Amino acid sequence: MAPRPGLSAVVTLEVTDADTAVAARSGDVAVLATPRVVALAEEATVRALDGALTPGATTVGYRVQLDHLAPTVPGAVVRAEATLEAVEGRRLTFRVAVTDGNGLVAAGRITRVSVERDRFLERAAGGD
Repeated sequence: MAPRPGLSAVVTLEVTDADTAVAARSGDVAVLATPRVVALAEEATVRALDGALTPGATTVGYRVQLDHLAPTVPGAVVRAEATLEAVEGRRLTFRVAVTDGNGLVAAGRITRVSVERDRFLERAAGGD
């Protein structure tokens, strides 16, 4: 089964102090860190592909275009949804949205590239 537009997934996170900008050292306020928002959105893209890749294949991050629009405090629950919008060869582009109880937290697109896991790791290690 090849990835096809329309595949989607949702992941949730209850924000803790470990998820804040202070903990991530990406700021000095105790709100959900932008790097954590990106990681959550990427997790949703990976989950959307569960069962859709050929054996031995995986995807790796290629491009993240995300606007972090609103703060979220510890204790709140955030929800990241990713929907596969386009498949162009090995490039898979997802529309992502992150929300909390107050509305939209972040929105944008994430592109991943399908690779053969073993070959990718071999090249990363300096082989080939």
